[in-house]
Amino acid sequence: MKEFLNQHFLLESKSAQKLYHDFAADMPIIDYHNHLPPDEIAANKKYKNITEIWLKGDHYKWRAMRANGIDEKYITGSGRDKTKFLRWAETVPYTMRNPLYHWTHLELQRYFGITDLLSASSGEAIYENTTAQLQSADFSAQQLLIKMKVKVVCTTDDPTDNLVHHKKLSKQKWGCKMVPGFRPDKFVMIENPVFLDKIQDLEAATNSTINNLMDLLDALENRIEYFHSLGGRIADHGLNQLYGVDFTETEVNKILKKRLTGQTIFAGEAIQYQSCILYHLAKMYHAKKWVMQFHLGALRNNNQRLMNILGADVGCDSMGDFPQAQGLSRFFNRLDTEEKLTKTILYNLNPGDNEVFATMVGNYNDGSVAGKMQWGSGWWFLDQKDGMEAQMNVLSNMGLLSRFVGMLTDSRSFLSFPRHEYFRRILCNLIGRDIEKGELPNDMEWLGKMVQDISYNNAKEYFDF
Repeated sequence: MKEFLNQHFLLESKSAQKLYHDFAADMPIIDYHNHLPPDEIAANKKYKNITEIWLKGDHYKWRAMRANGIDEKYITGSGRDKTKFLRWAETVPYTMRNPLYHWTHLELQRYFGITDLLSASSGEAIYENTTAQLQSADFSAQQLLIKMKVKVVCTTDDPTDNLVHHKKLSKQKWGCKMVPGFRPDKFVMIENPVFLDKIQDLEAATNSTINNLMDLLDALENRIEYFHSLGGRIADHGLNQLYGVDFTETEVNKILKKRLTGQTIFAGEAIQYQSCILYHLAKMYHAKKWVMQFHLGALRNNNQRLMNILGADVGCDSMGDFPQAQGLSRFFNRLDTEEKLTKTILYNLNPGDNEVFATMVGNYNDGSVAGKMQWGSGWWFLDQKDGMEAQMNVLSNMGLLSRFVGMLTDSRSFLSFPRHEYFRRILCNLIGRDIEKGELPNDMEWLGKMVQDISYNNAKEYFDF
């Protein structure tokens, strides 16, 4: 019987162990998509206790606690920080075979050196231990990133953000680089209740008046220029699906004017508008040589009761079953025909779409950049052992795993970076398994380089931050 979470965790063979320990383990990290708060990084924030840094904002843990019968008071409510942590500690043993169980103990080990299992009986001692360690300067926001060898951390930012924290950090040398990520969803979804408020914010940010489509596009391009001046090289979109339907600027201008004057927008009009705005944004990204990301397929905010109380992003989202292939094809084909398709990463949330996404990206590689069109790592509910293995197996069968840009945290937690280790161990185990079965040659020099490329080098070349 193997010891839990030992040095060979997830590494089932000698080949896998060699690939991981000799090639993958010490590679740096480029975390090209996450939701860390830039203000906390810029201020080099210190955290008063483990609850503040570990449980606040982590909707993965919130879902598990609700499933375990924990009252909302001790999840997102008014409960004391220590009590919230103890409720989480009593939940952890019930998460066995959920990736949370692995992540929890990896994070306790890698950051705090704690090898005890977290449970109701150990919770108080671990709370006191971690809280004491967090008072050290070694556990500030910046030092936590440096500890995990993070070279670039790419945040997710609204186009109207003034990026003051990115400005501040750009003038400092601290061992890591924080760059902004352009996330214009609220301007893409015209039916969103906050759309008109965001238009006002954009007017203020650009010192302009937005009365029509051209005004809006000019304002968005202004913000892209601003993000670019502060190191931004990436855009991200979180949508149900892409449509890519035909439109004319005249039609979309009328739709936008309807919305600006408070009139009702119908579903077909919203689809036309989305298709138009994304097309023009994509051309702007191409002009700046940015990377364009699409996270597709989430059915969000399913629980209206909690939405009313807590708002969005509180652990009430799930996989959707939206049609994807035709819209993706129409959208990319138009840009490719015009030679305006920039480097792109697609992520899907429904595993039933794995082969659809893996084959779709292969249609639009043009020889200009190795791995120009990427199918991204297992995302959200697929960000676990089975999901990552499935993603890499499908990518291997239908594309080039060797050109894959690898893992990202997509997290709001400063303690989430061992997910890169988790991914690398799974990657090395997959390749090691093939070596042991004779399905790959025992060429450690080449396969070791491949592992290092997927872990870090491919992302370094692809994003060119």
